[in-house]
Amino acid sequence: MENVLRSGASFILLLCVSDLVSGQIRYSIPEELDHGTFVGNIAEDLRLNVWELSARNFRLVSDDRKQYMKVNLENGILFVDERIDREKICRQSSTCSLSFQIALDNPLEIHVVAVDILDVNDNSPRFPNSEFSLEISESIAPGARFHVESAQDADVGTNTISTYQISPNEHFGLKVQTRTDGSKSAELLLEKSLDREQQSTFHLVLTAVDGGIPHRSGTTRIIITVMDINDNAPVFDQEIYRASVAENAPKGTLVTKINAADLDEGTNAELTYSFTSHVSQRIRELFKLDPETGEIKVQGVLDFEESRFYELDVQAVDNSPPGLAVHAKVMVGLIDTNDNAPELEVTLVSSAVREDVLPGTVIAVIRVTDPDSGDYGHVQCQVPVELPFKLQKSLRNNYKLVTNDFLDRETAPLYNIYISAWDGGSPPLSTNRTVLVSVTDINDNAPKFTQSLYNVYLMENNTPGVSIFAVTALDPDLDQNGEVSYSILENQMQEMSASAYVTINSRNGNIYALRSFDYEQLKHFKIKVQAQDAGSPPLSSTAIVNAIILDQNDNAPVIVSPLTWNSSASVEIVPQSVYAGSLVAKVIATDADSGQNARLSYQLLEATDPSLFTVGLLSGEIRATRSVSDQNIITEKLVLCVNDNGQPSLSSTATIFFSILSNVTEKSSGRSDEPRQSEYFSDLNHYLIIILATTSFLFLVTIIFLVVLKYEQDRNIAEDYRSTVCCYRRRNSNGAFNQRPALHETFNSAGPVQTEGYRYTVCLSPESSKSDFLFLKPCHPTLPFNELGVRDTNARK
Repeated sequence: MENVLRSGASFILLLCVSDLVSGQIRYSIPEELDHGTFVGNIAEDLRLNVWELSARNFRLVSDDRKQYMKVNLENGILFVDERIDREKICRQSSTCSLSFQIALDNPLEIHVVAVDILDVNDNSPRFPNSEFSLEISESIAPGARFHVESAQDADVGTNTISTYQISPNEHFGLKVQTRTDGSKSAELLLEKSLDREQQSTFHLVLTAVDGGIPHRSGTTRIIITVMDINDNAPVFDQEIYRASVAENAPKGTLVTKINAADLDEGTNAELTYSFTSHVSQRIRELFKLDPETGEIKVQGVLDFEESRFYELDVQAVDNSPPGLAVHAKVMVGLIDTNDNAPELEVTLVSSAVREDVLPGTVIAVIRVTDPDSGDYGHVQCQVPVELPFKLQKSLRNNYKLVTNDFLDRETAPLYNIYISAWDGGSPPLSTNRTVLVSVTDINDNAPKFTQSLYNVYLMENNTPGVSIFAVTALDPDLDQNGEVSYSILENQMQEMSASAYVTINSRNGNIYALRSFDYEQLKHFKIKVQAQDAGSPPLSSTAIVNAIILDQNDNAPVIVSPLTWNSSASVEIVPQSVYAGSLVAKVIATDADSGQNARLSYQLLEATDPSLFTVGLLSGEIRATRSVSDQNIITEKLVLCVNDNGQPSLSSTATIFFSILSNVTEKSSGRSDEPRQSEYFSDLNHYLIIILATTSFLFLVTIIFLVVLKYEQDRNIAEDYRSTVCCYRRRNSNGAFNQRPALHETFNSAGPVQTEGYRYTVCLSPESSKSDFLFLKPCHPTLPFNELGVRDTNARK
């Protein structure tokens, strides 16, 4: 039955979208609705577009621990989020409502929403006991009324008890009465005289029926015992007693005294006072009735704000069987005292406020209440004047906490706002609340470098990838607004982007070289470094890093004159032109380094005849110390060393061969008719014969390998021709080969000079084809081998 009622209540929704009065919206819904039940359309009632709910940070603000309502931000519908039990929330109160606030930003709007909870018939009447006994004297005349147990129903209004019924019988009826608070009580009415001898006991069923649809009911059994004693009932001297007491009255304070009289004598006139079953347990906890004296005293803590008056049903019962009873009412009113301090309900619009908000921005909404009445409930409120905040009164007992000045997070990132409220009592009672408001950061500070210009000194030949410098920029902002990232702005360095030379760690500002710098190519460069925070929009600043490359002695001297090949040069001199102090040759060397690293000195390491030539230490000039005679050898070898002044010093060596030409014309003409040596040609013929024989043999073996072997043959021929390069090699002490140009030598000479450890190869020059003399000359290193072969062929002819 209970489930049927709840299902019916969920379909019959008493939806009452009220008016927007003084910023308040009111709805009415029955209790026990299912989750998701429609309550109202907040967006339509506030005349808002649905998209504004999310854009303006629409939210419900309530002080209740449980949130019974929610709003669908996609359609603006207010719906039930949790099943509501009216009796649990409001108990027996005739009115019951849930209140909360709606807050919207940009601009700020505060609306109060009240949802009235309508009672549904979800509780059946209940009697305190499943049965109770009643003793009635048989001498009582018809028309007498007897009090019976009253049922309790947790519902209110029409859903509470509407009537009582009694099982059919011929002696008793039922009289239903309505009390001042609207509740129903029943009395048993004797309709026909009793005869104990005919029937001494009656078993009746008393039914309490509520007014809900469908009806709910509860029953109890009445056991009536017929007695024939005591024919006079007690009588109170007043039907209604009225009294008042202060709500702060201590325990034991006398409220009033009731009095009843009985015309009987003796034990039949002895009375006992007590509360009737209509008095709730809560009232029994607050008041105590002395059963003998009839004094009603305070025994609990009274609260004017809980209830302003109490209705007590009392009875006086005589002590003679069957115990006749009489009933009366005691109306107790409470006198209010200033016993409640003001209550501050602070609803924070935002606990974090941006530092760039304008004065007048709402921080919180404050509701001040005092349950006391009169001047006791008049409340004043304030905040400290030294803070950049103030209170603005909006509605009655409602304030807005707003900013009163500009905020600066870097100066004051946090405020403890002390709110005090006091009532009009004497002495006044006060309440204090502290609101913690933090100031959130905005990106109002750009990163700042410690210097606008940095000078970096970097030695050349640095290791790529190693940090060469670090820049630092500071930003006083917080979080991402203070997160600094570094970058290099694009600029050109020797027609290349700066990013090709250096890179920077975006997090810590360390600058790394991407390549090894060469002082001879790049002596200095500038890069522009940018520090940018992560704010929106980001702020940035720049600094210049001036990198100066320092020279290192990494270049050995290079001899540019006379022209050398494989560190050797040949110079021809005529003896007639050589005399003491004459300039024979001049060695010119350069060094790509600078400063002391490029300061050169010349030194003679080795000479065939050390007494014949001298070398200038700084000039490199080779001068003869004496004249050259015919007795001197025809070739003079000088080994020169050129040193720079670096640390450590680098050097280069060169070997210069001086050919002393003596009567060159006579020797050449005298040897024109001599036969040429055929050694070179014999060797070549042997090679050709071997190649032809090999080729013929391979052709007979297989045709498939002919192309491959022919390619090998051609390559071998090319190698043989390359072997005719006119140079000799001499293996030095460490196993390397030094190439030096061959000296001019006639074919009919007894043998080459210093033949031990040397290898000579004939080089036929065009000049030799026109003369009877063949000379050994150094071949030019750039001369192609194919050209060399053609020249050799012409020489043979």
